Amino acid sequence: MRVLLIKDVKGLGKAGEIKEVKDGYGNNFLIGKGLAKAATDAVLKQFEAAKRKEAELKEYEIAQSNKLKDELKNVKITIKSKLGANGALFGSVTKDEIANALKSQKGYDIDKKAIECDHIKATGIYDILVKLGNSITAKFSLEVVGE
Repeated sequence: MRVLLIKDVKGLGKAGEIKEVKDGYGNNFLIGKGLAKAATDAVLKQFEAAKRKEAELKEYEIAQSNKLKDELKNVKITIKSKLGANGALFGSVTKDEIANALKSQKGYDIDKKAIECDHIKATGIYDILVKLGNSITAKFSLEVVGE
């Protein structure tokens, strides 16, 4: 019996592979537990179509990430923060504040978890790194000024 593996099966193969197995093992265990489907022509065509659609979606996501990367390299946002007695910031600028400022000032909705930066505890201009997914990163400029 030929089966198309839907999920990885230890000792048999990875998802997407077509394997030849005994009828009982294929019907009772693999298909019964939802780990595989019988490898008919219709199932194989459906699987190939799903793979193509997934590849197109990934390609679209990469194109969108690259477009956002190009837009972000020219972006500069400003955050005003209270100054302490010695001229340093009172506290530090957080990733949440950076994400909110980016959304309110420039309209980019980026998750704070995607922002990579050290604790910002002084005024000045900083380059902020953003992970956009698919191994694509972007930088934008952040200016911290005192109130």
